[in-house]
Amino acid sequence: MAENLSFAQEITNLMYSPHGSSLNTCLQCGTCSGSCPAVEFMDQTPRRLIGMINADLKEDALATNTAWACASCYHCTVRCPAKIDIAGVMYAVKRYAMQHKTYSEDLVNPTFYRAFKKTVDVNGRSYEPLLAPSYIFNLGVKGFFLEVQGATKLMLKGRIPVLPSRIKDQKKFQRMIKTIPTKEELL
Repeated sequence: MAENLSFAQEITNLMYSPHGSSLNTCLQCGTCSGSCPAVEFMDQTPRRLIGMINADLKEDALATNTAWACASCYHCTVRCPAKIDIAGVMYAVKRYAMQHKTYSEDLVNPTFYRAFKKTVDVNGRSYEPLLAPSYIFNLGVKGFFLEVQGATKLMLKGRIPVLPSRIKDQKKFQRMIKTIPTKEELL
């Protein structure tokens, strides 16, 4: 008979990191939330998200924008006294939400996330002009024109290349990417 996993166990299983402690070692000290430069854009703090995951409040945890607003700066992970890979938790929550299609449709980031991955898979690095269509139309008319205006200025100053640059050994990179298990292989 198959064992029913808790939400915390499901998230832990989605984390690729071989290091770090399990989520149940969280002290709820708030160091992650106090270290987070993106916390003001989150509807729940990283500490509260981990608390929700540990309390098996799956729907509440998945309804937050916390993981999607994460800047992936790893300040939380580096500073966590319980040695939890909190940034890895954020990635795992996003993967879970995308696999189970439980993310909010008004979030820009799932579309951005897919476009970003595709761009990196092809070029070996990010290329902003290819990412813009994944979110620019969700900004409204004013936001759209402000984004276009800013991007144009950056391009004219040479800060955004007109054509995407690619890494030197792209074939080797793509072979490496193919070794990363897909979600189907992980399930």
